[in-house]
Amino acid sequence: MTTTEKVREAADDGTRRQFISWVTLALMTTASVASLRPSPSMAIYGLAAVFLYLLPAVVFLLPTALVGAELASGWNGGIYRWVSEALGKPLGFLAVWCQFAMTIAYYPSLLAYVASTFAYVIHPSLAENGPYVAIVIVVIYWTGVWVSSRGTRTVAGLSSFGLIVGTLVPGVVLVALGVVFLSQGNPSAAPMSADHWLPPWTGLASLVLIVNNFLSYAGMEMNGVHVSSLREPRSEYPRSIFLATGLVLLIFILPALAISWVMPAEQLSLTAGLMQAFQAFFGHFGVAWLTKVVGIMLVMAALGGMLTWLAGPAKGLVMLSRQEGYLPPFLQRLNRNGVPQNIMVAQGVITTLIGVLYAFSDDVSSAYWMFSVITVQIYLIAYLLMFLAVIRLRTTQPDQPRGFHVPAVRLVAGVGFVASLAAMAIGFVPPDQFGDAPLWRYLLIVGGGLVLIGLVAPLAFLKLRKPSWIHPDAVRDGPPAGP
Repeated sequence: MTTTEKVREAADDGTRRQFISWVTLALMTTASVASLRPSPSMAIYGLAAVFLYLLPAVVFLLPTALVGAELASGWNGGIYRWVSEALGKPLGFLAVWCQFAMTIAYYPSLLAYVASTFAYVIHPSLAENGPYVAIVIVVIYWTGVWVSSRGTRTVAGLSSFGLIVGTLVPGVVLVALGVVFLSQGNPSAAPMSADHWLPPWTGLASLVLIVNNFLSYAGMEMNGVHVSSLREPRSEYPRSIFLATGLVLLIFILPALAISWVMPAEQLSLTAGLMQAFQAFFGHFGVAWLTKVVGIMLVMAALGGMLTWLAGPAKGLVMLSRQEGYLPPFLQRLNRNGVPQNIMVAQGVITTLIGVLYAFSDDVSSAYWMFSVITVQIYLIAYLLMFLAVIRLRTTQPDQPRGFHVPAVRLVAGVGFVASLAAMAIGFVPPDQFGDAPLWRYLLIVGGGLVLIGLVAPLAFLKLRKPSWIHPDAVRDGPPAGP
């Protein structure tokens, strides 16, 4: 190919396109998905954690990544545009609302993890103390709102720093400690023989913790927007996704196994399990003081992620509502830094109420799990709509230019849709690990949270919507965009 042909190929709207390699995209995708937070919930299963990570990776992670790439390379504007084009604007609003609303349940569970982790810096006994966890949730959330409302430029830097210092480094250290621990001849707390490859079957309750993996993999489709930056999207994007999937699985699986080597399942906390493992390993090797150092690193990573998420989904919803009138004017207001402070405050009131519930909980792990399930349930509504949208758009807009086409789209999207529906259904079954807690209470909290936050609230906004809710400056805000 001549130089002139290369320039012509790289031209887009009269400007030179900036290409990225498929390896770079794979690393970007890995960074946006991988986390150590879900490791304790899978460590309970020991060697079976490998299977329980692989299954949702095949039936959920890969379909969302592939479908997201086709939609992002054909229609800008995010999930609102995709679902609106295929299924109509009301369902488009429902999808973008669920992307925002899932954070209402997400922040209490994330900050409960932060509280339990930080307890190992102060006093480990606080990790399962309800009032302590409630205070941390409320104080840190409102501090985050204060920081985000000022539009500080340090947020992005803190997030990137937190990824390396609070995820990659502790993950490598944890796995290395586990390998050395076993190589010294110490027995694993969980059986590692081949006959433990599958989790013991005691009914659906034995598989419920797998639901948390759907939240762990959520967001894989977001980097599909970069598919047009690849030189050969049709061949390079699948390679990128398979590499990212492999890296994500390693980051999820190896730390979970390392935790299971040193911590018996019956002693493992879902919020503080990571710190329990570090404490056990460091204590074994005579460097117990490093537990506090790692605790601070993990807290930094979690807080960086929280600040990144705090204003993003809210601003996407507000900018869309200014154009379409989905929210009342009060919730559409931006402060002088362009941050949707009012809706963040309204969200914070609900987060505070949920956080206070921890003060009355005698089992922080159970409360953490229930709010994690609500988060997954709400987010999965958006994914269900996304899978339907890609099939519908193949029929209604077959000639729309796309940088990437999902092979066997009906099969791929169908598998993702059924898997998401199954995950929602399984989420209503309490895990075996929660003993004899009343079933009605679990169903009331999980089902009530899903219905009220994920369905009733957006339907009420659509029902009460008025033409006067459209912002007079909406034209200047640009096209509707997802969070």
